[in-house]
Amino acid sequence: MRKEVTMSIGIWHIIGIALVLFLIAGVSLYSGKMVKNAADFTTGGGKIGRWMVCGTIMGSLVGGQSTIGTAQLAFNYGMSAWWFTLGSGIGCLVLALVYARPLRHSGNTTLLQTISSEYGKTAGYLGSLFSSVGIFISVVAQVISSIALISAIFPVNTVVAAIFSVALMALFVIFGGMWGAGMSGVAKLVLLYVASMTGCIVAITLSGGFGGMADGLGRVLGGTALGGLQGLGSAADTSGRYFSLLARGVSKDVGSGLSLLLGVLSTQIYAQAVMSARSDDEGRKGALLGAFLIPPIGAACIFIGIYMRNHYITTAEIAALAALGEAVPAGLRELSSTAQAFPVFVAEHLPPLFSGIVLGTLFITILNGGSGLSLGAATILVNDVFKRLSDKLSDPVRALKVTRITIFGVLAAATMIALGVPGTVINDMGFLSMGLRGSVIFIPLTCALFMRGRLDRRFVLAAEICGPIGVLAAKAINMSIDPLFVGMTVSFVLCFVGAVVKGKKEPLQ
Repeated sequence: MRKEVTMSIGIWHIIGIALVLFLIAGVSLYSGKMVKNAADFTTGGGKIGRWMVCGTIMGSLVGGQSTIGTAQLAFNYGMSAWWFTLGSGIGCLVLALVYARPLRHSGNTTLLQTISSEYGKTAGYLGSLFSSVGIFISVVAQVISSIALISAIFPVNTVVAAIFSVALMALFVIFGGMWGAGMSGVAKLVLLYVASMTGCIVAITLSGGFGGMADGLGRVLGGTALGGLQGLGSAADTSGRYFSLLARGVSKDVGSGLSLLLGVLSTQIYAQAVMSARSDDEGRKGALLGAFLIPPIGAACIFIGIYMRNHYITTAEIAALAALGEAVPAGLRELSSTAQAFPVFVAEHLPPLFSGIVLGTLFITILNGGSGLSLGAATILVNDVFKRLSDKLSDPVRALKVTRITIFGVLAAATMIALGVPGTVINDMGFLSMGLRGSVIFIPLTCALFMRGRLDRRFVLAAEICGPIGVLAAKAINMSIDPLFVGMTVSFVLCFVGAVVKGKKEPLQ
């Protein structure tokens, strides 16, 4: 008979969670003292150091998708779940080595201002629209992750969980802005490393080492009815899937990694962190720190996800086996969904006080990701859209107020959508979000930084429109190749034609 999981949360769990929440809330409130005007809020006044840069990047980039989402994907696909954090790390590396200095010397606050200054206001508006939609999708994913975590820990409905989550996301960024995102990001970085690495060690130890983990997969899925549900016919098939970086196919997995790389280079908050550094060197080193610190977190979450696959079965799988007339394998416990793999592992397999600290850290990780992304979206909307619609926002105090209101609006809208899409695979939303951002911004931004005056702006406008449409269309018809490849190909071709047309016109001028 299966054992259904009911997470037992005691007083020590609550104390651990509370300690982390109070710590981060205190840091966030303290950071508000550093904010005197809109410049302090959006760029930290250009005074932050490398660890604050790294904290801001990781605070936003390493959220529910990198932890809960990675463990969720690893539950069914193993090592291929690494592409989210692996692609993120490679993106930070390229940001540090190639883009950090040009971005800082562009003289702009946002990526879209750089595009707009080269290709006109319309290009800026279009980029702002699609980029904000892409960021918004990631914020929705963070809210979904938070709802899954809270509902796994406390007996509350999804509405209460969502309201509580978004209220804390707003607290972490509305007061301190870039200072709040950076300072709380550094604190979260330390806590997250301790939490993820400890969880990984426990998962491997309980499995009897890497060999025991592999043997467990073969035993549970190899040639069993449960494995048949996943399309696995033998232990060799199981090992081939769970320990391959390309388990979902070259196009799908490599495309996912590429979408993360391009997404990092096309997202406001990550560029904003680099541009807020006190010097080029500090900005570059902050991004490099992120490049080397992000992938190990994903790897740790993967081993936790694989451990959970060896010992747990989802409610949907139980129903599918029953429909086939098959019994549930002995010794497996029930999960309501794969999204609960990480939080259930923490609550069930770590000492209570430490478990509470880890759950609190996991919660903060999600909240920090949502708050940082909402700051980036609000910065784009205020600087690239609202300021062009109203001269009143030239007043720094008024601009600060509007930015804070916009952050709250973004979070509120994300909550309403998140409540309407229960059960969504978190990382799929993350990959789509990054793909949209990359397809609309990356090539126009790169050309604006490194090929000034060499593209016909009409083709850049076409690329900004057709690139993301290509991503959405490929996603809608479920093409066999990653939607990002479609969007990027369209964008590249149009910008290439724009360069050719401009080159033919130049000799005549």
